[in-house]
Amino acid sequence: MSTSATRAVPRAAYFCMEYGLDAGFSIYSGGLGVLAGDTMKSVGDLKLPVVGIGLLWAQGYTTQRINASGHPEEGEIQDTARDGLRPVDHPPIEVTIAGKTVPLCAYRVDRFTSATLYLLEPVNDDDRWITRRLYGGTGDDRVAQEIVLGVGGVRLLRALGEDIDVYHFNEGHAVFAGLELVREQKAAGATFDDAVAAVRQHIVFTTHTPVKAGNETHDIGLILKMGAGVGLDHGELDSLGGSPFSMTVAGLRLSRRANAVAELHGDTARRMWAHVDGAAPIIAITNGVHAPTWQDARIRAATVPDKPAAQRALALWAAHQTMKGELCDHIAARTGARLDPEKLLIGFARRATAYKRADLIFGDDQQIEAMLGSGHLQLVFAGKAHPKDAAGNSLVARLVEASRRWPKSVVFLENYDMTLGALLTRGADVWLNNPRRPMEASGTSGMKAAMNGCLNASILDGWWPEGCEHGVTGWQIGDASGDALSGDIATQDARDREALYRVIESEIIPRYYEDRAAWIRMMEASIRMASWRFSSDRMVEDYFDLLYAP
Repeated sequence: MSTSATRAVPRAAYFCMEYGLDAGFSIYSGGLGVLAGDTMKSVGDLKLPVVGIGLLWAQGYTTQRINASGHPEEGEIQDTARDGLRPVDHPPIEVTIAGKTVPLCAYRVDRFTSATLYLLEPVNDDDRWITRRLYGGTGDDRVAQEIVLGVGGVRLLRALGEDIDVYHFNEGHAVFAGLELVREQKAAGATFDDAVAAVRQHIVFTTHTPVKAGNETHDIGLILKMGAGVGLDHGELDSLGGSPFSMTVAGLRLSRRANAVAELHGDTARRMWAHVDGAAPIIAITNGVHAPTWQDARIRAATVPDKPAAQRALALWAAHQTMKGELCDHIAARTGARLDPEKLLIGFARRATAYKRADLIFGDDQQIEAMLGSGHLQLVFAGKAHPKDAAGNSLVARLVEASRRWPKSVVFLENYDMTLGALLTRGADVWLNNPRRPMEASGTSGMKAAMNGCLNASILDGWWPEGCEHGVTGWQIGDASGDALSGDIATQDARDREALYRVIESEIIPRYYEDRAAWIRMMEASIRMASWRFSSDRMVEDYFDLLYAP
């Protein structure tokens, strides 16, 4: 990182709705939270001046159970464990929600990361409905949660005397922090326009998903009713976020600089938000993952460069087969299905939503029947949908149906979490990713797989165009054509399905069974490609050099 040699390193505050630090600390739902958790771990490892701000959820995200009919349903949700949290002594802070004063308290996270990470919650029991459940409740609840995160987060930093140079909003949930910064400027005598211009010099914004549902909007009347406007009027709010108020648009207008999370996503985001006047320029900083968390120590030991090449190859394959055996044992313990560790195992695990197309491989009965009937292929799936996402839950049901139709070759693992994600990205031979292009903003699970020598087979979407060298670090599925934002989805699905079958049958299966030495060389190339370039250490250094720098 090139910062301190020529200028002072800026002190940043990083705001995020969720943090995936550990499977047992359930204040995360999926990729956004795991990215934030990995960010704070790298901040701690690199000893960089970043303060994290989040919420202490009484209960985490949904749990998933598969019922007797093969459909997902919500299981019992446990309260969040509070060990490793230390109450923070600070002057009183409060926010106003729907006309009521809500005192807040903060806890510092003393486990999982050495970085400074504060989690906020209401002091009084009768206000704890606000932080009762991650992504639960109604529109009123969500706005209340975002008031605590954004407005409360800024007020906590003030109470603690933190001198912050850069406020980093990781997705739109934190945008009300920007409104609070504007309010402070107006309270000191600035006009609204001058206040916005002043705070823009200190805010940066990360936009994540091209999916409409991931770019949150609120009715301005609701924002005013709940007190999220912190004294700004209807016209001022409209000028920032439009009407309805888009948290992404407001984030872009309140920031001096914004980033997308992969090179391709940068192109997509600039195209999506080109109509927003006054928006920050959007650069690309590709996401990364925390290598000490996600890359197994046995992989690191097997690939130390001072070993002879032949010895490294043997050690790498032995480590991989051990981890594959662990995955197969876990699958057997969970489901009773006994997969064969000597046969090719393809893994697919991510949020269950329509554009990720987890069931794409099952779209042609004749083709999939032939591939599974050959005995050369095993498929393992996992993924949660939000309880209110009917399409996502139907997708899960189709995967469960496939596992029941081909019980010796297809497995679905319920209640996907960080522990299961680690087992899968270490134990699978191939990591499958086939979203509708260009809907995958980044796709960090593939980076975790690559670091462990699990070879990616993916649509050229998200991070994969940057990491893919076809037949060397993994495989591309199809080409770079197709645009789900404006094209014919049915045509794209059919074309991508045929490309998927073709790469599995003509390249992946023959390479696995007929040229093990070449397979291991690909594993080594994948690990070399991913271990630094797609690490959260590199990502955080890029934040300082490209996003936080004046």
